[in-house]
Amino acid sequence: SRLTFKGPVQPADMKVREEIETLVGDGEVLLRVLEELGLHVWFRYEKFREEFCHEDVIVALDETPVGVFVEIEGSEQGITQMAQALGKTAADYLLDSYRGLFLTYRERLGLNGGDMLFEPPAG
Repeated sequence: SRLTFKGPVQPADMKVREEIETLVGDGEVLLRVLEELGLHVWFRYEKFREEFCHEDVIVALDETPVGVFVEIEGSEQGITQMAQALGKTAADYLLDSYRGLFLTYRERLGLNGGDMLFEPPAG
């Protein structure tokens, strides 16, 4: 498990914000600590991620219940160069969160439900 703090998005052509992350030895214990602090789960989402790196850039391929997305992390110059290598420009960047993308998807298809989860396997 990982715990990640994501600061507010800064005004820019790409999503720029502070991120602080640490590994957690026991996710269930962390959940209990957060609940004891008065926090509660208000949105859950699932994704499968594969990460690739090149120089100072990490390219993540995220498969989610609402689509497949490519996330590029690194310096602004590294992100721009990698996006160009992938045939993309700033006009292709999505700056929304997975929650925002989920809400748009849900509304467009007239669905309901509060969490972005894969369907459980049939059987």
